[in-house]
This record gives sequence, C-alpha cells and structure tokens, in this order.
Amino acid sequence: MSRVVVTGRIPEAAIEKLRAEHDVDAWQGPESISREELLRRVAGADGIVSLLTERVDAELLDAAGPQLKVVANVAVGYDNIDVPACTERSVIATNTPGVLTDATADIALSLILMATRRLGEGERLIRSGEAWKWGMFFLLGSSLQGKTLGVVGMGGIGQATARRAKAFGMEIVYQSRSEIDPAIAEELGARRVELDELLAISDVVSLHCPYGPATHHLIGAEQLAAMKDSAFLVNTARGPIVDEAALASALRDGVIAGAGLDVYEKEPQVDFGLLGLDNVVLLPHLGSATVETRTAMAMLAADNALAVLSGERPATPIR
Repeated sequence: MSRVVVTGRIPEAAIEKLRAEHDVDAWQGPESISREELLRRVAGADGIVSLLTERVDAELLDAAGPQLKVVANVAVGYDNIDVPACTERSVIATNTPGVLTDATADIALSLILMATRRLGEGERLIRSGEAWKWGMFFLLGSSLQGKTLGVVGMGGIGQATARRAKAFGMEIVYQSRSEIDPAIAEELGARRVELDELLAISDVVSLHCPYGPATHHLIGAEQLAAMKDSAFLVNTARGPIVDEAALASALRDGVIAGAGLDVYEKEPQVDFGLLGLDNVVLLPHLGSATVETRTAMAMLAADNALAVLSGERPATPIR
C-alpha cells in the first residue's frame, strides 16, 4: 500500500477511491495548506494529488523523497508544477483536461454577455437602492449578432467557447500554434489568423491559451491599443497572460470598451485599478465551479494517481 498526500479539499468520492487502495493523508483545513505544513506532509509520499494553489517545485519534490512516483494536478492548467523538475526525478505529472471544458466555456460566454450587455452594472445599480427608470438610452450595451469573436488558443475550451458564440450569431477567427481539425473549422466557420490581425478585427477577444514564459503578458498595453475601442477582452485562462495594470489603464482611458476576468495575475489579489471600474466584470475564478465538473476533475486526478501507482499509464499525463 502506497502513501498519497492530497494537498487540499477535494470531493469525498475521489478521496474514497484513493483510500480503497492506498493510505491517504488529505488536508481538510478551511484555508489552503501552509508551505511549511505541505513540505512536512509530503515526506515519504508515493503520490501527490495537488491543487493549483500549491507550488510543486524542486523543493517540494525533494521533500517528498526519491520514492515519489506521481503528481496528479486537479486542474487542466499546470503552471503551478515544475514539469522539468518532475521529469528529472522520474515523477509523472498529470492534469485534468476535457472534463472542465464545457463549464469553463460557459463562464467565458457568461463574461462575454455580462461585459457586452453591462449586466454587472445593472445588477449593482439595483442592489445599491439608487433610483432608476427605463429609458431608450439607459445602460445601452452591444449586441453579439454579426460581431467577430477572436479566440486566442483554440484547444478544447477555445473551441467550446467558439461553438457557443457561433450560436449567438458571431463570426469566429482564432490564433493558435497549429491549425484545428478542418471539420471543426468548417463547423465553426473559423479562420486562423495571426494575433495582430485577430486583435485588430475582433469585437470580443477571448483568451484560452496555456500560460508559460511565451504567453506571460501576451496581452499588454501594445496589444490593447491594437484592439478596437469598441472591443472587449475576456480571460478565463490564466491571470498573468494579461498585464492587469495595462488593462486597468486601457479600460479607464477608453482604449477598449470593456473586459471580463475570471483569473488574475496575483490571485486572489486583483489590481486595485480594476476594482473601481464599471466596464470590467470580475469573477473569483469560477471557470470549473460546478459540482459535476469539480467532482469529475478530482476523480480523474485520483484515477491518474492510481494508474501510476499500479505501474500503468495515466489517462492524461502532462507532455
């Protein structure tokens, strides 16, 4: 029987699945585990099931010891994991793609609708108790029909978002490292373009690319200035893809019309300049936050850990 450390609270069904075969040490505190406590607990672990709030680096891997076989991340993104350090130590790292595609795409479309139709402003107005009256020019927003959605990163979530946007009558362009399946491109009517062109022609830009050195501040002051002044930016990928300070300035100065964010550069902190702006919708990282999706993520991570500990290939290794 191997020892598995779970670094944070996950659905009980996944814990039970792990406990059926191995000794499980699961953190159950209401707050995230401290770094000191995490380093102490992983000592002697054969497997680690990690959350995106925990940094899995050389220090943690060495604290675990040479018997460590697998790090199963309960997230599709893995910028919290030093994958080369894992590889160097023959530790297999896995993530949970696919199972959160629809939930995250739903949030992306929700942010698009909230930002373009000024729904956050309207909701805040009602809750404030201020007097209001219907009028022809009251809280006018922008329609989506006939507008262009630019998808940056046309993987599973990007495609799912594009599919939803197409149902609203939007045209689709995308920027990605490679062409998508021709059948999917035909279904979506999607055209691949370079980032500069995408920024210039899109009415909504939605970010779905992975985060890494190549995409750090992919969207900064220069890129925001290249967008239409009537355009909107949506980010459900990873916070540091966007230069938040530059975005706050662009929103304040009317460089772009609005934005919708579910992720932040220094999460859970949000750039102070964004907090007082009405033309940005701010959500607390809710992309995968449904009971069904979070359970599926945890179960996939558990399955990955169990597979490696049994000497089998996991379903979704990080390559």
